[in-house]
Amino acid sequence: MDDIDRAIINALQDGFPVCERPYAAAAEKIGIDEAELLRRLAALREQNTISRFGPLFHAERLGGALTLAAMRIPQQEMERVVALVNAHPEVAHNYERAHVFNMWFVLATETEAELLAVIQTIETETGYPVYNMPKLEEYYLNLRFAV
Repeated sequence: MDDIDRAIINALQDGFPVCERPYAAAAEKIGIDEAELLRRLAALREQNTISRFGPLFHAERLGGALTLAAMRIPQQEMERVVALVNAHPEVAHNYERAHVFNMWFVLATETEAELLAVIQTIETETGYPVYNMPKLEEYYLNLRFAV
């Protein structure tokens, strides 16, 4: 990463313009042009320096449903179960953890009924229970990583 990449990452953690040409507006604040910003964002993704660049939506505020889910999977079954769980487009952020609940993922759907149906489908496909842990209260921490 060079100084411009660092400037991009630092600047975009604080928000993204909502306007007709947001990439051009963001690039101007950084001191580069729109094409350079787009090229560098693509390169940062290709290099796995950033895993994604996009909006974070409050699914509940949009009428959808969101939950954190956990499973207890024997290590010899992990690869099979991961493939089944990740095949669902509603699944995001699936991580293995060194814990009795060793698989954690986020489910996002358009309705609560759909969320419960996906959980039931995953349980049926995998043969393991899904522990549904919906958010009860939200805390805003403004986590930022200066690079």
